Amino acid sequence: MGIRKDITDVIELHKEIEETQREIIYKMGEIAESRSNETGNHVKRVAEYSKLLALLYGLDEKESDILFTASPMHDIGKVGVPDSILNKAGKLDENEYKMMKKHCVIGYNILKNSKREILKAAAIVAMQHHEKWDGSGYPRGLKEEEIHIYGRITAVADVFDALGSDRCYKKAWENEKIFELFRNEKAKHFDPKLVDLFFDNIDKFIEIKNKYKD
Repeated sequence: MGIRKDITDVIELHKEIEETQREIIYKMGEIAESRSNETGNHVKRVAEYSKLLALLYGLDEKESDILFTASPMHDIGKVGVPDSILNKAGKLDENEYKMMKKHCVIGYNILKNSKREILKAAAIVAMQHHEKWDGSGYPRGLKEEEIHIYGRITAVADVFDALGSDRCYKKAWENEKIFELFRNEKAKHFDPKLVDLFFDNIDKFIEIKNKYKD
């Protein structure tokens, strides 16, 4: 009986440590977003969209949960970008845009040396969520399946949420305008399979959007 209780206690402690780790990661994602005056609900929605897409794509429950926890860290590198750029109401000039694009590498460098599976995934997401299917993205110009599936999924989730939300430089887009962009950017910005899954399950994405309104 004593051994069984000890095993149960160890399992419960392990679960508690995992939950604490997840909460810390999530809060770090919220901190990064708050610097550019974005709400915590942005990272909640991106996490939910990412897990949904991961499951629809065929990733197993464990991998989908890893991405759910890691995806809120996609913009952690913004901690290294000046407030004047993050919160600029108008269009960024060439030098400001170059600085903004550095957030991918900054985020990767923050996370890359961790031995934790979730933080390794978060490093991939931070580095690759602005890569594009046709190779025109940044920071490395990766294309198609050179981009990790975590990066491809988070790209869809992040853009869908960003376009549908108010930002300091723009008003939220209507759903139909967002859908038109996704149709046009299939196999350009986005993995075509993910775009098909997005449209085939659009009601589920809208449900998440409505559940976590700003």
